[in-house]
Amino acid sequence: MRTRSSGKSEYLCLPLAKPTRASKRRKFFQSPQGAGGATSSINKIFDSYRDSPDDNPDGIGIEGAMKFLGDIQVQLDEVTCLGIAELLKSPSMGEFTREGFLNGWRAVGCDSIDKMVAHADNLRSRIPTQPDLFRRVYRYTFPLCRMQGQRNLQFEIAAEQWKLFFTPDKGGVQWETETTPWLDWWIEFMEERGKKPVNKDLWEQVEVFMRKTLDDERFGWWSADGAWPGALDDFVVWVQKKRGDNMEVE
Repeated sequence: MRTRSSGKSEYLCLPLAKPTRASKRRKFFQSPQGAGGATSSINKIFDSYRDSPDDNPDGIGIEGAMKFLGDIQVQLDEVTCLGIAELLKSPSMGEFTREGFLNGWRAVGCDSIDKMVAHADNLRSRIPTQPDLFRRVYRYTFPLCRMQGQRNLQFEIAAEQWKLFFTPDKGGVQWETETTPWLDWWIEFMEERGKKPVNKDLWEQVEVFMRKTLDDERFGWWSADGAWPGALDDFVVWVQKKRGDNMEVE
């Protein structure tokens, strides 16, 4: 999630869509039988950040989302922000629904801002150190940042997210080894290929590929017969030529 501090509209990856919720569904989430004792407290927190309570009673839009994230001490351009979006099942960047907000915070036992701050801080330390959590957040980012109505992710958006996830400055993992600046070379390679949109399979496999290269940068694990996306097959050859490797991929 990349943003500049000059304007709140720059927070968006996607156009905001106003969700509609039936009143019966809303009453369920507002009632004691809808959840445990934390429901009332979480509902009050949710309500306090709604942008348009009358027009969209079950949604938090861009202004409310920015204020909420600020109050739980999450920066808009850190991986933790995407971790919160995954936890709360945000339908698009800068939007929260009542259902996702309630279910997410109940699942981790957070019914106050202080507890949410603590959980965000916990995510901040866990995401880069727990591969399964990192992968879950990384994969959720694909649908989160797609342009509305499109199946693939625009290259420019994908590149920004790769720079976020694969550098340690904002809570990601350093994708670099002794002889190879993998992230820089991957972006360079994709730019040379014409900045093509990124499909879901390539997006997901880049993270798997990243883990493999950190374990063995010499491609001892690689097989040309493997079920990797074509772009990664080509990238392996590209890297070998750039490094001057004399080896052949089996």
